[in-house]
Amino acid sequence: MGEERRGYLYGLTAYVLWGFFPIYFKLLAPSRPLEILAHRVIWSVLFVSLVLLAMRNWRFLSRILRDRRLLGGITLAAVLIGANWATYIYGVNSSRVVETALGYFITPLVVVLLGVTVQNERLRGWQWAAVGVGALAVAVLTADYGHLPYIALALAASFGSYSLIKKRLGLPPAEGLFVESAVLAVPALCYLGWLNATGGAEFGHVSATHTILMLLSGLATAVPLLLFAAATNRVPLVGIGILQYVAPILQLACGVLIFHEPMPAPRLVGFALVWIALIIFTVDGIRGARAARGRTAAAPAAATAEPAAVLPPR
Repeated sequence: MGEERRGYLYGLTAYVLWGFFPIYFKLLAPSRPLEILAHRVIWSVLFVSLVLLAMRNWRFLSRILRDRRLLGGITLAAVLIGANWATYIYGVNSSRVVETALGYFITPLVVVLLGVTVQNERLRGWQWAAVGVGALAVAVLTADYGHLPYIALALAASFGSYSLIKKRLGLPPAEGLFVESAVLAVPALCYLGWLNATGGAEFGHVSATHTILMLLSGLATAVPLLLFAAATNRVPLVGIGILQYVAPILQLACGVLIFHEPMPAPRLVGFALVWIALIIFTVDGIRGARAARGRTAAAPAAATAEPAAVLPPR
């Protein structure tokens, strides 16, 4: 099997695992979202520690501890990804899986807007068209829900901002996940201590299956991310950009087909507009990448289409 084909297999496996996350997190009920989040953080630290131990790769820690600016950036990234995880778990366990899928559909468009507003990147005409169609979709969905789809917007905004910071920090996935989880581990341990002291903890009190699933949350967090990292080393960015839509498609299918969440006609129209925006965005990104390969001078312009193509849905 060629390296690129192997990369596509790794990438597809990662996105399929992320796509079925709603089923996994539903199984963690009756634990509350914050309890699930705290356990996810703690077991992620332990699992990734074992991975790094096997890799004998701890030198990055000394560099981080010596660089206050880098440590501050990682702390901010940790807060954002913690907010993203908490919002996602809350959305899934409050029967709003469809809205969480929407959040990850619109994340690429949010990343593009952040590139324009924060990094002063310039968009091509078709990219602006995609953003405009995406904004129209949010307006249609707002009318359908009767309020802003705040879970979707919170997911897209938190993960988009997180991705922007991660792009600037440049840490490898395993090392980045370890440090971010370690930053969150202290408040997570404090919360779990308080929860146990007040008798509100579900961990260890529901069933053996529930306890094992909670313990495996770190494994469930790290494995898809490591597969994604292996894929990005072997697959062109455009290929990763196309694969990234597998996860929200599967999450949407889980919400509608497995959990029987409603999908009225106006909501379907809103999602259709999102998909049209993503098609425009993806096709333009493919054309930009081809132009960049054929013309070195076009590389900076093509780069504006790439940020959304390298984002794992955490």
